[in-house]
Amino acid sequence: MTTAGSSEAQLDLFLTGSLFFDIVFTGLPAAPRPGTEVWADGMGSLPGGIANLAVAASRLGLDTGLAAGFGDDAYGAWAWTLLAEQEKINLGRSRTFRGWHSAVTVSLSWQGDRSMVTHGHPIPVTQRELIGVPPPARAVFGELVRPDGQEPWWKDYGTGETLVFADVGWDPSGAWDPAVLADLHLCHAFLPNDIEAMAYTRTDSAEDALGKLSDQVPLAVVTKGAAGAIASDASTGETASVPGLRVNALDPTGAGDVFAAAMVVGTLDQWPLRQRLLFASLCSALAVQHFGGSLAAPGWGDIVDWWKAAKASASRGEEAADVVRRYGFLDEVLTDKAQNAVRRAEATFGLLTEVEAFS
Repeated sequence: MTTAGSSEAQLDLFLTGSLFFDIVFTGLPAAPRPGTEVWADGMGSLPGGIANLAVAASRLGLDTGLAAGFGDDAYGAWAWTLLAEQEKINLGRSRTFRGWHSAVTVSLSWQGDRSMVTHGHPIPVTQRELIGVPPPARAVFGELVRPDGQEPWWKDYGTGETLVFADVGWDPSGAWDPAVLADLHLCHAFLPNDIEAMAYTRTDSAEDALGKLSDQVPLAVVTKGAAGAIASDASTGETASVPGLRVNALDPTGAGDVFAAAMVVGTLDQWPLRQRLLFASLCSALAVQHFGGSLAAPGWGDIVDWWKAAKASASRGEEAADVVRRYGFLDEVLTDKAQNAVRRAEATFGLLTEVEAFS
């Protein structure tokens, strides 16, 4: 086993995965049918896939490193410049591959959910070949299992001080084999949604699933969409349950990635578990009100704006007042984070010169 680390500066978060060029259509009046044309109310274009999590983390102030394959087409060049220059993501482990085109996903968002059509090819090298020796990092985010059967790259960090946050993808086979969770004991955190958690643990409720997962990993988090999230942290002895925020959801793309990035922020800063869950739920709620995944992710500036508006509306009813009471901890948090007043960007594909000018 190789050992992560070198003379490189330590990152806050390192991650790797597949990158997509996303085209998102929102506000569809109905699902497209053969032989028909449907006009959408809005459209966004942006880097997707692993970029959702990377951008969300960087906008929340984490020094984020990303290993991904980029196509040598206009989409790939634009995504590289946007992620490196505008979003300040370290692409030292990423590569552009000649003759390899960007994967493209068209996402159709309607009735609070989405359908996707994707075309792409695997990058020409393995994930381990792309990464090489993993860079030093306070935390990493990776999948429990690899579809190609390889050992997960994050195991190269061994049992050192790096916190491993694990996720698991949707199982299209419907088997939901519990053996997928075999490496959870090597991780610090696991963040499935309630459907995934119940399926893998063979339970009938998110709460029962959390109970079983808590026996396998120190920080177990189960998200419940608009209903909020529940979690247990054995490293601090805390349990917590928080409701979701009521918002007008425009596009759910990347909401889980934004939630995960916010949980990493709170965990690295050693916040109480309930505050971490509330903060992650807030960031996710802010993201779904805008187009697309990555570029809809909120920065600290967006959170400052929301908090000012929330406090100003506290007198309008008990629900608004309750939200302000729940999020009172933000007064102290935002004092520390105010210098990083990054805000979300427009989700629109443009010329490289436009990205450079924006940055």
